[in-house]
Amino acid sequence: MDTPGWLNIILVGVIAVMIFFLFRGGFKATLEASSKAPKDWPGFLLPIGLVVLFVILLIAMVR
Repeated sequence: MDTPGWLNIILVGVIAVMIFFLFRGGFKATLEASSKAPKDWPGFLLPIGLVVLFVILLIAMVR
């Protein structure tokens, strides 16, 4: 596989900058809204804990 040429690298950089400026307002509004939102750690940690327990169960079943 060939390495990308300089024109491809420049085009990818320009597209990345355009995407950044296109979504900049949305990022700012999302960050402001998330700082004012109530914190819900149990709603995050409970599903993660269940997934970890399920993976441990699967590993134990294979042995």
